[in-house]
Amino acid sequence: MHIAEGFLPQGHAVAWTAAAAPFVVHGVRALTREVKAHPESTLLLGASGAFTFVLSALKIPSVTGSCSHPTGTGLGAILFRPPVMAVLGTITLLFQALLLAHGGLTTLGANAFSMAIVGPWAGYGMYRLLRRSGAPLMVAVFFGAFVADLSTYCVTSMQLALAFPDPAGGVAGALGKFGSIFALTQIPLAVSEGLLTVLVVRLLSQSSKGELLRLGVLTPGARRTAEEAAAR
Repeated sequence: MHIAEGFLPQGHAVAWTAAAAPFVVHGVRALTREVKAHPESTLLLGASGAFTFVLSALKIPSVTGSCSHPTGTGLGAILFRPPVMAVLGTITLLFQALLLAHGGLTTLGANAFSMAIVGPWAGYGMYRLLRRSGAPLMVAVFFGAFVADLSTYCVTSMQLALAFPDPAGGVAGALGKFGSIFALTQIPLAVSEGLLTVLVVRLLSQSSKGELLRLGVLTPGARRTAEEAAAR
């Protein structure tokens, strides 16, 4: 993830920017509605963005022209839904490109598509699927964050494979190579991010119960159960 500045061919960079743009525009509208309807949510929105910024800045060198790191997008996707996370994630990537030389402006569209769009949607989809199947909240949160992280790197592997196909195996061969190299570092990181996200949601369920109830992360029944358990 965070494909380096100028690393992608110009046509690929433009195509990924065009693919990401509609999601970001839709996300801006969703974020604007959220802030107008619930101004009190700005603190939690800021915390979600900061969580993404800090985690995704912890980079580990990986495939040439890229790196491995947690993404932090699963938390925001679970709390505020993927469209909002598309904006927060893109802003995070923009600031990292400008302030940390992490990623780049020409590759912003590609990085946003993988980390701020596909990751949150995949993670939120897994979270909702598990919740509807009756899984405990923290189990759903763990796998939501895990999938959001790992799916980001699957897309990045595809982006790199399309740009730099293997001379012998073509795009499929390059995809296998990029994916296998990423997997060495990214699977442990995805597990760690899932556990950290569970810890953060546990803390929020104590400090921001009302907000999590409004957002649908907690249910009234779950809140009563937690309060009864604490009373004992």
